[in-house]
Amino acid sequence: MKHRINIVFEQLSLQTLVIKSIIRKCIHATLDAERVSVPCEINVLVTDDAGIQIVNRESRNLDKPTDVLSFPMFQLEAGNPPSNWVDYQDPDTGLVPLGDMCISLERAVAQAQEFGHSTRREVGYLTIHSMLHLLGYDHLDEGPQKAQMRGREEAIAATIRRMQRD
Repeated sequence: MKHRINIVFEQLSLQTLVIKSIIRKCIHATLDAERVSVPCEINVLVTDDAGIQIVNRESRNLDKPTDVLSFPMFQLEAGNPPSNWVDYQDPDTGLVPLGDMCISLERAVAQAQEFGHSTRREVGYLTIHSMLHLLGYDHLDEGPQKAQMRGREEAIAATIRRMQRD
């Protein structure tokens, strides 16, 4: 399936190609795992802590950096994609614009060191996490919703080479 994945880096680095590759793999894996049967469009901004803090302040009125932000285009039901996506498709492109995500690469690097795994795995995990938000998952409670989301994150990560827990 031909998805349109638009990835913008505010700052280029030696890791840009590797980061872009893992983001794409994780988006595709999440869409496949969640049985999304139509071509989608996803926008990704890769920034640093200062950049994501600005987005967080402007969008959520929280003046602090975070690791990832998700901006779903639709309110979907977690684990239950629409059987007919026609009403969600952009008539000009035929794509379903699922939404946007913003990842702090600076935060991902720090968290990877903190958790003792690779930056690749951390960026991948954040991407899967954000994609699940775009597909209707949430973790507003510390109970069933969070457990459901964490379970899906781990299951999807396990299907991607070098994404399993170290």
